[in-house]
Formats: sequence, C-alpha cells, structure tokens
Amino acid sequence: MSVFDKLKGMLKGHEDQASKGIDKAGDYVDGRTQGKYSSQVDTAQEKLRQQMGGTPPSTDQGPDAPRPDTPPRQ
Repeated sequence: MSVFDKLKGMLKGHEDQASKGIDKAGDYVDGRTQGKYSSQVDTAQEKLRQQMGGTPPSTDQGPDAPRPDTPPRQ
C-alpha cells in the first residue's frame, strides 16, 4: 500500500476538509510566488481534488454566473 493510498483512506469522509486544505495550500503558494504560477497552481489543485475524491470549490456566484473565460453578456 502506497503512502497516497493511506492518505486517501484517512481522508475518506472528510473530502470537504481536504478540499479546503488544498485551497489553502494553493493560496499560500500563490502568495509566495506573487501569483506568477497561478494557472499551474490551479491545475495542481484540481488534479489533487480528483485524486482525493474531494469536491470542487464552492462558488458564491451561482449556476448562472458567467465563466471567467467567457465574455460578459450584453
């Protein structure tokens, strides 16, 4: 059994807390690098969430909010 499998077992049932920890770690790295590697950090966070079985970060914008990569509606 690998270390990663052990971590997944320990986090089972605590996916939300793991996701918050991933967010905090990413925010820390973004702060230390002054956002220079923000897109790479976001990609790493998403891959970690997928591996850990965590939930995606919650957004306060709702389902009808425009995505960041789409132009605003007129």
